[in-house]
Amino acid sequence: MKERAGIQSVEVGFGLLQALGEAPGPLMLRDLAKAANMSAAKAHRYLVSFQRLQLVVQDGASTRYDLGPAALKLGLASLSRLDAVKLARERVALLMEDIGHTLALAVWGNHGPTIVHWEESPQAVTVNLRLGDVMPLLSSATGLCFAAYAPKEAIAGMLKEEMARAQKQGRSDVPGTLAEVRALLDEVRKRGASRVVDTLLPGIVGFCVPVFDSDGHMALGMVALGPAGSFDAEWGGAVDKPLRTAAAQLSSDLGYRG
Repeated sequence: MKERAGIQSVEVGFGLLQALGEAPGPLMLRDLAKAANMSAAKAHRYLVSFQRLQLVVQDGASTRYDLGPAALKLGLASLSRLDAVKLARERVALLMEDIGHTLALAVWGNHGPTIVHWEESPQAVTVNLRLGDVMPLLSSATGLCFAAYAPKEAIAGMLKEEMARAQKQGRSDVPGTLAEVRALLDEVRKRGASRVVDTLLPGIVGFCVPVFDSDGHMALGMVALGPAGSFDAEWGGAVDKPLRTAAAQLSSDLGYRG
């Protein structure tokens, strides 16, 4: 397909806006020009026009440049139109081919982490999960991931109910005390992902990686699961690594700066 013609100067000038967006704070002209890979004189000409458009502002005292109110309006307008689940659904088919195992998307619903999309691998084993299913917080990768990043008050009652139910059933794969729960969720946050092996579904391994929005809230969970015999359950392995990469890219696209 023939590449369509564009305006090169617009593309070059955008490098300055991109550099400001990625910087931790306002920049001096020389630093901004260096980040955009152009001379200071050239950068200054673009910045004059960007200031007229209010895409960039310059502090009179420090002379540093930063993004202006017009850039903020554009960013907020873009964020308001983003649909995390829609963006994720557009990517899971290719990710599933890369990983080779079933993928799912989950969001926080009225009753807890809820499966809203399912991309089944042709080699998948049959699992008794359906769209709309609510996942337990302490025995599923999905639930653990959401529990680790959810406000404590939102899940306190659910955690107690699950622990009581597990104790009644005599389960040893679910934490029995709040101290054990805290340690488990601390581990999820430390690793930045959750994993279960042979708990919720016998013989099944599951990973869940969080996707964050521009406010730093967990927007959804990207889940991979498969049979223990063929599923790479190692941290940083053939499933965990591409799943994390996809979640990090989606978080970035949603405006997350973490």
